[in-house]
Amino acid sequence: MKRRQFITMLGGAAVAWPLAGRAQTPKMLRIGIVSLANPRTTTFWVVFERRMRELGYVEGQNLIIDFVNLNGQVDRYSEATKEVVRRGPDIIIATGVERALMSAIAATDRLPIVMIAVDYDPFVRGYIQSLARPGGMVTGIFFQQIELAMKRLQLMKEALPDVSAATVFWDDGSVDQWRASQSAAETIGLKLTGVELSNPPYDYEKALAAPVPANHRRILMVLSSPVFFPDRERLAQIALRQRIAAMFVFRGYVEAGGLLSYGPSIDALYQRAAEYVDRLAKGTNPADLPVEQPTKFELVVNLKTARAIGIELPTSILLRADEVIE
Repeated sequence: MKRRQFITMLGGAAVAWPLAGRAQTPKMLRIGIVSLANPRTTTFWVVFERRMRELGYVEGQNLIIDFVNLNGQVDRYSEATKEVVRRGPDIIIATGVERALMSAIAATDRLPIVMIAVDYDPFVRGYIQSLARPGGMVTGIFFQQIELAMKRLQLMKEALPDVSAATVFWDDGSVDQWRASQSAAETIGLKLTGVELSNPPYDYEKALAAPVPANHRRILMVLSSPVFFPDRERLAQIALRQRIAAMFVFRGYVEAGGLLSYGPSIDALYQRAAEYVDRLAKGTNPADLPVEQPTKFELVVNLKTARAIGIELPTSILLRADEVIE
């Protein structure tokens, strides 16, 4: 059941840009997308395409989506992005890891690029001049999971007040999150044991069998990673089978059977990306489109999972949840 609406963006992200100044929908728009590990059937891509249809773009009529899924092969980013650019898109979408944006910028200096930058700051890294006025061909959305480390740990302690330790899954794509979690845990008296995963596909069962103190096994935190997310159902079900309370970063994990998640709505981010594409397609200069960050976040709880693993969640958590899956 939904508790409340939760996503807004800087500059009014929950609302489409004003109609004033909108140009006519182009006769044919070609979008180039290179996805690291998520196919077009992934929920957030479905949401992106649905929003494009709402904005007047129908694939096969006035829209072509050139979509390439790398199936987790990070080393193919550069080659795949160059190939997509050679096929003549009007706009490039660079989502997720920094490698996506780097590859897009290296492949073209003339095409607008809509980024959904996850866990790196495009301003600090020099890809844009400022959030308010990006100043080049790159615009879009970004957020960093490290800023949510303390909040996730606090929610975990509130949900399971008798627990003082946890195991954390992290990998090469979530090193900064792991460090932030360690620092945050020290301030609230929580002990964390990190288990680093490498060489996809990851063996999660083996990772959970690694020798750690027994009391660290009651809770599992899975950080944000482009490799973890496609495995969300597998991760959630492993935790469920082993009766482990698992905290994740996105709603999709909880829908797959995880216990808790706290973070921005990834679907809302991709919906907003479609609105950026629409604005650019109608002639807006990317240098003038402010880069946005999510300002509100959602707590999602799977009550069915709580019952299955024998946990009674506090009323305070259930009342604070944006959505409770029953």
